[in-house]
Amino acid sequence: MQVFKEKEQLRATLANIKSANKTIGLVPTMGALHDGHLYLVNEAFKSCDQVVVSIFVNPTQFDNPSDLEKYPRDLDKDIDLIRKISENIIVFTPNANELYGDKVISQHFDFDGLDSVMEGKHRNGHFDGVGTVVKLLFETVEPDKAFFGEKDYQQLQIIKKLTEIERIPVEIIGCPILREESGLARSSRNERLNDLQREKAAFIYATLKETQTLFGTESANYINDWVEQQFKNYPFLELEYFEISDAETLKEITEKREGISYRAFIAAYAGDIRLIDNLALNN
Repeated sequence: MQVFKEKEQLRATLANIKSANKTIGLVPTMGALHDGHLYLVNEAFKSCDQVVVSIFVNPTQFDNPSDLEKYPRDLDKDIDLIRKISENIIVFTPNANELYGDKVISQHFDFDGLDSVMEGKHRNGHFDGVGTVVKLLFETVEPDKAFFGEKDYQQLQIIKKLTEIERIPVEIIGCPILREESGLARSSRNERLNDLQREKAAFIYATLKETQTLFGTESANYINDWVEQQFKNYPFLELEYFEISDAETLKEITEKREGISYRAFIAAYAGDIRLIDNLALNN
């Protein structure tokens, strides 16, 4: 396994791989790897000759300095997990100045409103930070394909928009959410949950599943009110938002229309730990 901290060394190695007409798949991560990340790596292996996993906790996408400070980090463990998949994986672990240069700041993007709802509404500047770091990684690795999990579905849609507006020739592959036995979406933040919080957080997925059922017969307004009441009656989690949105535009809906795919999105707190999840409501 090759581990690079410097962009130029990585680019030199990848240039040799590309000269042999081999395809490159990128799996961008912030570390604290779990089965969801490893699923992305395995999916990348299915369609690419060479897989690159980036591990970088991106400071520009955190609007809360405390959240950045508390974000779990264990590079040695991450590399061990990747090695168990294959020794033929390239790991890229830059520091902020190596990736950004002297100024660790975000570029501003026009994501056509995709960034102004849900996560964007509650996390100021978050998606400019995401767009900036993903653009920098794409410019460094120049992958043929890049793999992202649908747990961060809004992020997935924004990265697709990023490649469009910046004309970046990479295919974006969205992969299904992996869940714990309880239904809780796998996330690096889950490692910060205590046993009781982890057990009770399964309520998020249970609520989404019930929403999926209700969506067949009830209005969006009814479901919104129902979800808010469920969380008011559940003392273990604090609801930040629940929205039913168009799966393409991410715009919140007030009424359903034929021929449009919809998803339900939730963000909630278990103590000071913020958890998100989403679920398709129809095809």
